[in-house]
Amino acid sequence: MSESSAKRVRRTPEQLAEAVDEQIRKQEAVITELEGKKQAAAKEYDEKIEAVRTKIKGLEDKKASILAPKPARKPRMTKKQKMEAILKQAQKAGKTPEQIAEALGLDLGQ
Repeated sequence: MSESSAKRVRRTPEQLAEAVDEQIRKQEAVITELEGKKQAAAKEYDEKIEAVRTKIKGLEDKKASILAPKPARKPRMTKKQKMEAILKQAQKAGKTPEQIAEALGLDLGQ
């Protein structure tokens, strides 16, 4: 074997330190890339969480409207009940049956 192929090249401590620094820079670049991916994933999950919170808010509103008491409906009146109510209001207003009949254009037949 020839001496040149068998011998190793000796590097100086500065060269060794430079090689280690290069490896450190590569690893820092990997960390930076991973942090970017982490932030992107975190942002994506934050958006998903916000969408679910919005759905929850909608469901809570729906639940509140279901549990809220509904306003009382006016009872339906028959034609006869409506006529009686109109006559009562006219009497409360001080009208006599003759005045009511006259306003309706009716003849009481007296």
